[in-house]
Amino acid sequence: MTTYDDRASLTDLTATVERVRSSVEGVIEGKPEVVRLSLTVLLAEGHLLIEDVPGVGKTMLAKALARSIDCSVRRIQFTPDLLPSDITGVSIWDQQRRDFEFKPGAIFAQIVIGDEINRASPKTQSALLESLEERQVTIDGQTYELPSPFMVVATQNPVEMEGTYPLPEAQRDRFMARVSVGYPSVEAELQMLDVHGGISPLEDLQPVAHADEILKLIEAVRGVHVAEPVRRYVVELVAATRTHPDLRLGASPRATLHLLRAAKASAALSGREYALPDDVQGLAVAVLAHRLLPTAQAQLNRRTAEQVVEEILQRTAVPTAAPHPGLDSGRGATGYGQQPPRRL
Repeated sequence: MTTYDDRASLTDLTATVERVRSSVEGVIEGKPEVVRLSLTVLLAEGHLLIEDVPGVGKTMLAKALARSIDCSVRRIQFTPDLLPSDITGVSIWDQQRRDFEFKPGAIFAQIVIGDEINRASPKTQSALLESLEERQVTIDGQTYELPSPFMVVATQNPVEMEGTYPLPEAQRDRFMARVSVGYPSVEAELQMLDVHGGISPLEDLQPVAHADEILKLIEAVRGVHVAEPVRRYVVELVAATRTHPDLRLGASPRATLHLLRAAKASAALSGREYALPDDVQGLAVAVLAHRLLPTAQAQLNRRTAEQVVEEILQRTAVPTAAPHPGLDSGRGATGYGQQPPRRL
């Protein structure tokens, strides 16, 4: 593999990501923060869960991201009659060869769009567990590697809606981040009428980056420096969810890894070779909230997991050491000097 110095890699990352961002935002109007989070998850080698009511553009966002990158794309429509073998594949007996032949399922693609994932049965949902975590599929004792880069972008409707099954905790924990698209502003919706009123902008969407470029950008993100105080800050935030009185299930060690990787990707998207506490704070709700289970009393008090994460951010002291060995810990220009706990 070709080796790039950090500065060149980050320069390439900024230019490539800007092309992808512009391409996606040409389809998704007025949601730049949602598009940025999607790109952050992609470069952090994670999977994205998009949850919202029907009709706000969940599938449109997933398809726009997939079409902006020149790579293999498959879409799985999750329905109650979907079988696990439809996702992972199946071994079929070949009469001529007198042997079993493996027929890959829809999961064998670089970007997989899981449409309305919580409308399938729990058994079918569980077929994704190995793919999401280990990036492989095991059928009849044989393991098959999935292509790289590999990202699952799944959409789901709120669990209160008819015909939905709640995602198992083990599966939610494998998604790096959850995002809600939300309703557009009046201006964005007016612009949407102009853009989408005739033909869908997806029809004219062309790839602006290649899969090989994404792999190089992922390598650049891996090299982003995270100082010891920032790593400790990540651990303290996640650990606080495990002892909070309003939660009966806190975040797992996997959540700690996901938050760290997402913070590194966010720093790279900002053109920095080092991560700041701001990167962690900006992603904490998206990365942690969907993994948490409030207690019954908290639900009666209408306390949400997002509110609990915000409260933990307020109470946890922000680290004060230098974000990078070459920087002075007292330099205010980095936004990383002496700081009290976060105040909202």
